[in-house]
Amino acid sequence: MEIHLRPLEAGENPNSRTPHSEYDDFGPYEPSDPPPCRVDADGSVGIVVDDQVVGTVGWHWVQWGPSQGSHCPMLGISLVPEARGRGIGTRAQVLAVDLLFRHTTSNRIEAHTDVTNVAEQRALEKAGFTQEGVVRGSQWRNGAYHDGYLYSILRNEWEQS
Repeated sequence: MEIHLRPLEAGENPNSRTPHSEYDDFGPYEPSDPPPCRVDADGSVGIVVDDQVVGTVGWHWVQWGPSQGSHCPMLGISLVPEARGRGIGTRAQVLAVDLLFRHTTSNRIEAHTDVTNVAEQRALEKAGFTQEGVVRGSQWRNGAYHDGYLYSILRNEWEQS
């Protein structure tokens, strides 16, 4: 099974659809073209397995202080149901971390997942992320606020892996 990331083409976004799990339901989805693939701005790439797009991994930039050196990308991932539980998400997040550290000066990359999403917690930990703590009431989903876990990987940890 060959897994790689690539920019998506117009009309190719597998996530412009009805949510497939409770963790996907952020409200009504509008069909849309994928965002541009730029590492220096919010972006997204397709997750491709054996020439089939099975999901996306994207990032948006978070600012922790006033200097440019205090910003970092936060990853998010979405997979079609058939691609889950096969290590694809873990590998895609490893590839995204590699892409972002190779092409930005960021010192950290973050990810956030629901406290009940054990599969994504395991995937992040296998990808080298460390759980930092609980972010209370941080995500509006399914008509309610949900707690999440904040994860990160630092540049020096990535360089040593």
